[in-house]
Amino acid sequence: MSEVADDGLAGVASWPGTHRTAGWLRPDGTRATTGDTDRPHPLASVTKLLTTTAVLVAAQEEIIDLDEPAGPPGATVRLLLSHASGLPFDGLEPIAAPRQRRIYGNSGFELLATLVAERAETPFADYLREGVLRPLGMDATTMIGSPAHGGRSTLRDLLRLAGELLLPGRILARELLAEAATPQHPELAGVLPGFGKQTPNEWGIGFEVRGHKVPHWTPAEASPQTFGHFGGSGAFLWVDPVAGVACVGLADRLFGNWAMEAWPALGSAVLAAAAR
Repeated sequence: MSEVADDGLAGVASWPGTHRTAGWLRPDGTRATTGDTDRPHPLASVTKLLTTTAVLVAAQEEIIDLDEPAGPPGATVRLLLSHASGLPFDGLEPIAAPRQRRIYGNSGFELLATLVAERAETPFADYLREGVLRPLGMDATTMIGSPAHGGRSTLRDLLRLAGELLLPGRILARELLAEAATPQHPELAGVLPGFGKQTPNEWGIGFEVRGHKVPHWTPAEASPQTFGHFGGSGAFLWVDPVAGVACVGLADRLFGNWAMEAWPALGSAVLAAAAR
């Protein structure tokens, strides 16, 4: 593992709040961090990355099939993960037909966690721990409550997850991750929380895909193939497979206007530093 002197992370010091930390890595082991890498932070919707990864592991183990029926009539595991099942933000009564709109929400992830738990005959948090967290060495990460927003983790742990998403092979097959990071029904429009309606609002199998969204929380220089997630707690994780860089940020200030400005700026500096 190597580190760089001008790491692009200086801007994190100006983020609001008391505890903020960020880091990035490349497949060759080059990385940089700033702040307390071992302090747990609530993940809010970045939890969905953990749940997505566990569901993909379940698909690899043939516990579930991505195209089997799940959720409302006409929906599948794939559609639930890509927010295209017709379910609302919360609740189990559909507000649209499947494949018609991108409706971001929590319900699909909670349904899928229940499905995996039933098939594996173990609580979902245990399946996540044994299938994802333990193999990646994410010992400080926990999920209590909702598999859509109940996670807590540290920068150190999330960089381990980011490393797997950047260079898969320890728990995820490269081909499956590539499929999951590919937009599903890419023509669908929808609201990206915090950033308004996006047409199209591209989403992969559990991962938000940057595409050509404007405005967006990732840097403008990031490739359209960039994927990840952000959370209302002040957390984000993105992977740019074209640039070969993954970046994570955590803060104790809720997502707001500060993040809409600070996160893309940080990402731009990180991409520049990682390219040196």
